[in-house]
Amino acid sequence: MSEEQPQDGDAAEAFERLRGEVALMRRAVEGMATERATIDAPDYSETLGRMANNITAIAQRVDILAKSPALGMTPEQMTARITAAGSDARRSDQQIIAEASSGLDQATRQLAGVVASARCGDEQNRWLAGAGIGGAIVGMALWVAFAGPIARAVPESWLWPERIAARAVDRPMWDAGQRLMTVANPEAWRGIVAGDQIVRANQDTIERCRKAATKAKKSTRCTIRVGADS
Repeated sequence: MSEEQPQDGDAAEAFERLRGEVALMRRAVEGMATERATIDAPDYSETLGRMANNITAIAQRVDILAKSPALGMTPEQMTARITAAGSDARRSDQQIIAEASSGLDQATRQLAGVVASARCGDEQNRWLAGAGIGGAIVGMALWVAFAGPIARAVPESWLWPERIAARAVDRPMWDAGQRLMTVANPEAWRGIVAGDQIVRANQDTIERCRKAATKAKKSTRCTIRVGADS
């Protein structure tokens, strides 16, 4: 206690002396401005006015400093204040670091979840692809096994067997029939083609013979022309 009182007193006395000196300087400047009126000298009123204003401002700042709580503090108190401020700053920094660490941990967990979800998604896609291929194979096998019986079981007017055969060779039904006959019995197919050519070449003659046979109600001999093979 005995050490703090002299320090407080010294500071107060120093600022009191400084205040007195500033006040004395201000009075001196004001006196110079008053005496200028009785002396034939250059006009320094503006300069002296600025000096007086500056001195007044200095005096106000001195009063503020004299009333500052920091002047009444001992070095130990000042050290304690600085230490407390440092501790507060460290606590704030630690809180910021803790929040950043928590955010980083959360982001890491989210990233791990995304990676796991992507891996699971890839596995599911592979499983679905395998299941789709397997299902297609099973479906084709079932179609091959049961398409014929099912097509024959429906009414004949639906033409399911014929339509299935045409789709199998990817042709219209007439062309598909020609293709099937050609593959099944080439010689018989060539005979069919040759007979069709003879009928087309003698169409008028055959028509007259048919009418004559119908009128006579018996078979009639007809003469036709057959072209040579090319």
